[in-house]
Amino acid sequence: MTSQESGPRGLAADLRDAIAPRTVLLVLGVLLLQLGFILSYVGAFHSPSPHRVAVAVVGPQQTVEAINGIHGTPIDASASPTADDARQRVLDRDVEAAYLLNPSGTTDTLLVATAGGPALATAVEQVFTQLGAAQNRTLDVRDLVPPQPGDARGLTAFYAVVGWLVGGYLAAAALGIAKGSRPATLRRTAIRLAAMVPYAIASGLGGALIVDQALGALTGHFLSLWWIGAALTFAAATVTMAFQVLFGVIGVGITVLIFVILGNPSAGGAYQTELLPPFWRAIGDWLPNGAGTEAIRDEVYFGGNATGGPISVLVIWGAAGLVLTLVASALRIRRETGGDSTTLDG
Repeated sequence: MTSQESGPRGLAADLRDAIAPRTVLLVLGVLLLQLGFILSYVGAFHSPSPHRVAVAVVGPQQTVEAINGIHGTPIDASASPTADDARQRVLDRDVEAAYLLNPSGTTDTLLVATAGGPALATAVEQVFTQLGAAQNRTLDVRDLVPPQPGDARGLTAFYAVVGWLVGGYLAAAALGIAKGSRPATLRRTAIRLAAMVPYAIASGLGGALIVDQALGALTGHFLSLWWIGAALTFAAATVTMAFQVLFGVIGVGITVLIFVILGNPSAGGAYQTELLPPFWRAIGDWLPNGAGTEAIRDEVYFGGNATGGPISVLVIWGAAGLVLTLVASALRIRRETGGDSTTLDG
């Protein structure tokens, strides 16, 4: 052995041994996720302002036009023939608020439903307060649907949704770590997906017990909370599995991107969709976070009105994750085995 061979190793060689190129790429991926987290949360929340908030207006057409002509279009006003009609539109979730112009006095009425989002109700109140002040009019604000006592700031639905989604993708990620992110056979893929069904049911049940029975944060709709929670958990789990099959360990990072970095800020938790910048406003209703938050609020506070859309979003995500996991697994296994059916069947 030469003296050069037996001498001390260089720094570059030690770095290569200590930090493999694959590890460097993973760390860079984590850095990008971290920066994306900061960008998404600060970008969504740093300057909330109302944009085209749907409001029913009882008053002359020129009042509707004047409201729609406010700079920046904070309100999307539409006429209602009577106060009762406007009130019902708020309860049906057709509009977020109702403005009742008083033709015989100087005090108008604003009907809001803070259970649908206190921040949004406050923003609408500010717009109409400023509008009235410019015309020497005052505003009487009435809350048709306040949050339950245990849900004082109206955030329980959002935090429950976050918990259920985290449970879903962590369970799927744990299976991937324990048994490999890409099951060896299609049968094992199906078994892994099937295992998420009882897990999702248990997750929904546990969350509903905490939110309703233990803490009394949202009460009176235990079964609805249970099954919305189960749907959220299952959707997160199947989507995570699909990305793991497609991309391996990187799939977990993609799941975090969707559910945490993009989904949470756009979900309408602290700030409702109409208060967010255009990008987050556009994606919020189409991600499980926003759909789940809206579904719970509509079910608990508005008699189930307008829940069809949010529930459909959750079903589509869950079904898409399941189908994509099976199809991607089948194609990968067929490619790796040359179409050996015995391997496909496990």
